[in-house]
Formats: sequence, C-alpha cells, structure tokens
Amino acid sequence: MRKIKFSQIKNTLQSNKIDVQSNIDFDSIFFDIQPLSEATINDLSFFTNPKFLSDLKSCKAKACIISEKFRNYLPSNCKPIIVDDPYLVLAYLIELFHDEIIKSNGLISSNAIIDKSAKIHKNVQINSYACIKNHTEIHENVIIDSNSQIGPNVTIGKNCIIHCNVSIANCIIKDNCEIKPGAKIGYAGFGFEEKTKKKIIHIGNVIIENNCTIGSNTTIDRAVFENTKIGEYSQIDNLVQIAHNVSIGKHAIIAAQVGIAGSTYIGDFVKIGGQAGVSGHLIIGNNVTIAAKSGVTKNINDNKVVAGFPAKDIKEWKRDIIQAKKKNDIKY
Repeated sequence: MRKIKFSQIKNTLQSNKIDVQSNIDFDSIFFDIQPLSEATINDLSFFTNPKFLSDLKSCKAKACIISEKFRNYLPSNCKPIIVDDPYLVLAYLIELFHDEIIKSNGLISSNAIIDKSAKIHKNVQINSYACIKNHTEIHENVIIDSNSQIGPNVTIGKNCIIHCNVSIANCIIKDNCEIKPGAKIGYAGFGFEEKTKKKIIHIGNVIIENNCTIGSNTTIDRAVFENTKIGEYSQIDNLVQIAHNVSIGKHAIIAAQVGIAGSTYIGDFVKIGGQAGVSGHLIIGNNVTIAAKSGVTKNINDNKVVAGFPAKDIKEWKRDIIQAKKKNDIKY
C-alpha cells in the first residue's frame, strides 16, 4: 500500500483511455482505496452496485469513484470522481495503490531440475524444486513457482505466471497468462472403449491463448487428436473440468465447479455459472449465459440465457418454477 495523489489517479486512468471528471485538487492525497463501509476521511472508495446505496449515503471517504447516475447520493464530505465504468476503474486503482504485480527476478534456483533439451529465454524465474522436462520452451519474463512440473512438449509465452504445484504437459500457453496453484493441464482425458474399457491414447495437445487465467485445481485435458482450446482473455475459475477436444472461444467467464464434457464447442463471450454441467459434442453459441447449476444437454443458439435441468430459456424456466409453486403450494 502507498499514498497516492489525485494527479496519479487521473494520469493512470487517462493513460488507459478512461475519461475522468472531478474537481478534486491534483495534489490531494489518498491513503488507500477501501469499500464504502470501511473507508475513512483520507481514503478513496468506489460504488459499483446499487445494493450498497445505504452505505454510499453514509460514506466517510474523501472521494468516491462513481457513475454520473448516482453522484447525488453522495454525502457532502465525499467528492465524486465520475467515470463511466467504476468497476473497471477499481481494477486499475487497486493495482495503483497496492502495486502487487508479480514480476520475474530472473533467478533460477539451484534446486530446480531442468532438462538439457529445455530452452529457457531471458529473465525467467524458476523456483526451488520446479521440474522442467524435455521439449519445453519458456519465453521471457516467465515465473515458474516451486514444485511445478513443466513438460514434456510445452511452450510458455512471455510474461506468464505459473504458480506452485502446477503440472503442465503437451501444451502451448501464449503470452500474459496466469496458471494458479494445483492446475493440471495437458494430460490424457477420460477416454476408453465402453465395453472393454480399452483406453484411448491421447496424442493431441492444449492451446491456451493470450491473457487467460486458469484457476486453482482446474483440469484441462489434452485432445485425442488436434487441440483442446481456450480462447484469449478467458477467465476460468477454480475446480473446473474441461475435457478433451473442448473448444472455448475468447472472453469466456467460467465459474467454479463447472464441468464441460468432451468435444463441445463454446463460442465467444460465454458466461457459465458455478456447478453447471455441459454435455459432450454440443455447440454453444456466442454471448450465451448459462445459469449456475444448469445441466446443458442440447445445443444453444447465440445470445440465449438458459437455466435449470435440462437447461431451457430462463424465462420459460422461471415460469415453470412459478407454476410448480402454485401447483404444489410450495412456500419459499
């Protein structure tokens, strides 16, 4: 944490093409950024959800990041910093105040195990007891944390962070990705002939595009042939299972405990709520939202919102719930 002048806040946002409106003095200093209920007279706060309107009205912060729509709810002691998207601004300013971006120190531990065939580029940090296997290439500014196993047949792009206890094989990870602790990527999936249980050998790989995050203890299986794919800017939560030959488009948001069965295609900008299940060999269109705990058994067209099991249009699902309540006199 560090003290920040308003001039630094404005420069940070404008450098990221975010318009800011405020009459706060450029030399005004903020000690920290805090939620509405916790902020004190020297802090900056933020308002991103109308559910916290009562907290906004009693906020003690020096200033608040807020949209024009809600500025009149601020108390007189708290000055508005008007932006179009307060939540996006929050993401930039937490980084500014706390400066917790992890960067490679370029050191390779003497306790790391590195195969002679591995190619390690400049400024790569490899911590104790990490193991880098054959046919692996690690590009600039990557961090490999302790007890992680990388390879065989892995390429990791620039500026990636591989946290502790991660296992990666048969995989191409492109630039600026983060793989959180315990993730397992690029190993054989759940494939066998049903009657005899003869295993199907997997000879494909996994491709993770730029700027993705893979959560802790998530598993992404390698393809039988070709690739299992994760599109750029996708954010995958903890404890997610992605089976062989699944293809996920760009900007996906997938919450914890989701399971996606093999060879399903998922389009761009899809959101999947926690504990949802998606059957195999389906096509899920672009801009689809799948509610938590849904069970998807059929293809879904673009721009649909579905819920329930079997998953259906969310309006239809809500009608069915209301009718069931009336029919059975269920009280919630």
